[in-house]
Amino acid sequence: METTVNVENITLNEWYPVAIFGDLQANRVYRTRILGTEIEYGHHEPHRLWARRAVDGTPCRTTFRYHTHWVSLAEPSDEFFRIPEFDEPDRRVIGLGSMRIHVSGLRAIENFLDMAHFPFVHDGLLGEVPHTQVRPYQVAIDGEHDELFATDCAFYQPLAAASATEGIDAQYMYRVVRPLASILYKTCASDDQRRDVICLFAQPLDEEWCVAHLIVACIDSVHTDSQIRLFQQTIVGQDVTILNNHWPKTLPLDPKFEVPGRADAISVAYRGWLKKKGVAYGTYRAGLSA
Repeated sequence: METTVNVENITLNEWYPVAIFGDLQANRVYRTRILGTEIEYGHHEPHRLWARRAVDGTPCRTTFRYHTHWVSLAEPSDEFFRIPEFDEPDRRVIGLGSMRIHVSGLRAIENFLDMAHFPFVHDGLLGEVPHTQVRPYQVAIDGEHDELFATDCAFYQPLAAASATEGIDAQYMYRVVRPLASILYKTCASDDQRRDVICLFAQPLDEEWCVAHLIVACIDSVHTDSQIRLFQQTIVGQDVTILNNHWPKTLPLDPKFEVPGRADAISVAYRGWLKKKGVAYGTYRAGLSA
C-alpha cells in the first residue's frame, strides 16, 4: 500500500539503494518501497537492475555504483559522488548486509556520524569506559560539491577493525555526500598510511522506516569476507537495537527540540545542512511521530 505524503523535489529526484551486489538471485522478482512507493525489481545480469512501480508498472531509472544497486522514482542527476578507493585493485570490497531499522533514514545517518555513543553501545570494540570524551574536531562544508565533512576526529578503540590486534587511537573522517549517504574513512589497522572506507547508504522505505545498506572497501589480507562481515555486523546490530528505541522516529531539525552538546558538532551541521537544502521528508513535524 502506497502512502500519499508530499515529497519535496530534492528528495524525490534522488538515487536510493535497494540492494547490495551479490545479494540478489537472478530471474527473481523482489518487492520493496522507496519514499512510501511500492516497487518491484530484479536483474538478469549481475550489474544491471530493472525496476518498476508496483501499482502501474511504470519503469524506474536504475544504476550500479559502489557495489550497490540504486533506483530513482523521478529524474535524478546522472552525476554521482566519487569514492576513488573503490577503484584501488588491492582493496577488499565487501557487502556488510542490509538492515531494516524503525527510524527515518536521516536518523540512521546521524547515528553513523556520532562518536559519543562508542563506549556505551560498542563497549570493547569501538570504545570503552573510561575513554568517553569526544575530542574537538573540525566540521566544514565543501561548497563546490555540497558535501559535509568532519575531520581531525580521533577516538580510542580497543578493537577498531577485524584486522586489529590491539587498542589504538583510531583516526576518523566523516563525509556526507547526500542526505541519505555517508562515508567513513578510518585508520586501517594493517596499513597506517591508508584508511578503510565504510559506506552507509540508507533506503527510505517511508518517513519512519529505512533499510541501512553497508559496504566496506578495506585493506585486509588476513581475514575472510565472512570474518570481516561478522565483525561489522556485530557493531551494526548494536546500533540497530538503540535506533529502534529512538523517539521521535523522524529527525528534528529545530535545535530547541534536542539540545546538542560540544560532541554533537557534526550532528548540528548535518541538521543545518538538511534544513538549508529544503529536506523535509523524514524530519520531525508535530503529529507525524507518535
